[in-house]
Amino acid sequence: MYSVVLRIASIAEEAREHELVPSDNKWTEEDTAARRAKWWYSTFHTVTAMIGAGVLSLPYAMAYLGWGPGIMVLGLSWCMTLRTLWQMIQLHECVPGTRFDRYIDLGRHAFGPKLGPWIVLPQQLIVQVGCDIVYMVTGGKCLKQFMEMACTNCTQLRQSYWILIFGGIHFFLSQLPNFNSVAGVSLAAAIMSLSYSTIAWVGCLGKGRIDNVSYAYKKTSSADYMFRVFNALGQISFAFAGHAVALEIQATIPSTPDKPSKVPMWNGVIGAYFINAICYFPVALIGYWGFGQDVDDNVLVGLRKPEWLIASANLMVVVHVIGSYQVYAMPVFNLLERMMMKRLNFPPGILLRVVARSAYVAFTLFVGVTFPFFGDLLGFFGGFGFTPTSYFASIYIGVFIMVASTIGGLRNIIIDASTYSFYT
Repeated sequence: MYSVVLRIASIAEEAREHELVPSDNKWTEEDTAARRAKWWYSTFHTVTAMIGAGVLSLPYAMAYLGWGPGIMVLGLSWCMTLRTLWQMIQLHECVPGTRFDRYIDLGRHAFGPKLGPWIVLPQQLIVQVGCDIVYMVTGGKCLKQFMEMACTNCTQLRQSYWILIFGGIHFFLSQLPNFNSVAGVSLAAAIMSLSYSTIAWVGCLGKGRIDNVSYAYKKTSSADYMFRVFNALGQISFAFAGHAVALEIQATIPSTPDKPSKVPMWNGVIGAYFINAICYFPVALIGYWGFGQDVDDNVLVGLRKPEWLIASANLMVVVHVIGSYQVYAMPVFNLLERMMMKRLNFPPGILLRVVARSAYVAFTLFVGVTFPFFGDLLGFFGGFGFTPTSYFASIYIGVFIMVASTIGGLRNIIIDASTYSFYT
């Protein structure tokens, strides 16, 4: 799997050394006009793709890593994934006159038209589909908590029903045609992510430390603790994701030989990573400071007062993951529609969009309702899917995190599923 990242990294270095930009003879006015996004579009699309439900689990990851290792892993992840995103931006136009608008296009260039899709496409699909499954669970759980806090006298519904309600929203939103059409949803989601992250760490700071708070490592068997640490690495990996849709985001930005798209895209990414830092580090550190080893895998669950503010934060999470779901789903929608037209001779149009996109939403909804293990899903998908696409700036660290967190997340899912009553 990691032969792909070695090859892509080398291409990125070549692009940087030669400063490759598109040539004049392969650009048309129509192509440039169709790409109207500004640099700040990349900021809120990247924020929406990266800052999601994973930020709420960072204090929980800290509880297994401890102060020193936890801070080190957070800082290292921030630096490594920023470097990786810079490489992706350079690769978008690493061939003169050509723009790799999709991850699979870059794979074909690096490994050939036959081998490339088989190497790159599975990784990207794992990232996008896995993230959407997690967002189904997150949206349903936060919607449930919001309603329980906002209406204490209302009849309590099962968690599965709330996930179904959240999934029902996407049957409608999935019909939006492309990235530009979800720009408003993405902007709202980016604002929400900053808002609920701020509420999370300010709420923990205002609450103060719980009674008898302990920062000692959790008491469990050595084997179980090792797997939980592996899962914590996956949770942090999940939080620093978003690279799998970087090329699609950059594809919305106009580019000319004099003003290549990598310049505004990088400016937008710098803004996104600044927002990332002011969201992630305070939530992780203050959340762990307030709850210690007793922190929940969603830090908002431990905050109950003031109720109106915590209820608002949960609603903000719902709005955010609505937008994040669409950002990750849009490339999958395009892939499904192209495959149905090519393999099944399905005519393009509204019917194709309704069938393909509704089927995808239904699939992610079914898996989310069946396996609603928030923390375990973060660890599993963070290692198995996100690490290869977000951490290939350092191959050895990326390989270790991928293997360890995938094993830890899968093991925890199996353990939790053994004591869980499905669809209740």
